[in-house]
Amino acid sequence: MVCGGFACSRNALCAINVVYVLVGLLLLAVAAWGRAVGVVSWVPLVGGVLAVGVLLLLIAAVGLLGAAHHHQVLLFFYMVVLGLLFLVQFSVSCSCLALDRGRQEQLFGATWPLLSNATRWGLEQRLDCCGTQNSTQSPPSGQGAQHSDCPARCRQGALRCRSCTEAVLQHSDEALKLLGGVGLFFSFTEVLGVWLAMRYRNQKDPRANPSAFL
Repeated sequence: MVCGGFACSRNALCAINVVYVLVGLLLLAVAAWGRAVGVVSWVPLVGGVLAVGVLLLLIAAVGLLGAAHHHQVLLFFYMVVLGLLFLVQFSVSCSCLALDRGRQEQLFGATWPLLSNATRWGLEQRLDCCGTQNSTQSPPSGQGAQHSDCPARCRQGALRCRSCTEAVLQHSDEALKLLGGVGLFFSFTEVLGVWLAMRYRNQKDPRANPSAFL
């Protein structure tokens, strides 16, 4: 059968959903790496990328099931959700790419006092840093500066402790640009998925009863 027929549309839709599975796994892997280096704990945007990755895996499973059975309801649901997912993924990816270093510093400074003591101490211990202010400043009683109970290893020796702002931003640019680039590039393939699903949904299965309603 020539390309453009029922079988070709079904195979193309299955193939693009396999790509969506790989993209979803890639987004989850990159976001998990960002969380491992201490970036995601304060950037809500990457939490949005995690949600997009999980949703993309679920909608890809729905697309594969709908393509295999030519299920009209599943394909319609797939088209609507995938279109909405494109808008969300496009917005989140652009936000990740647009978040420059100055805005990252402001966001981290505003988020730090809202974190629990356990979360702050875990971040300081993992990144070997203390507080959000420069290490040369005298430590006031506020939550943003270095404090006497900082668990970082640098506090045990003669080394000066760097601020957690400096430690986190060392990796944040790389993580955000990677997340934004991957999400933005593959978001446009979701438009292709919507078009393929719409085309496949309106085609008749040659193996079915010709008089059956589709």
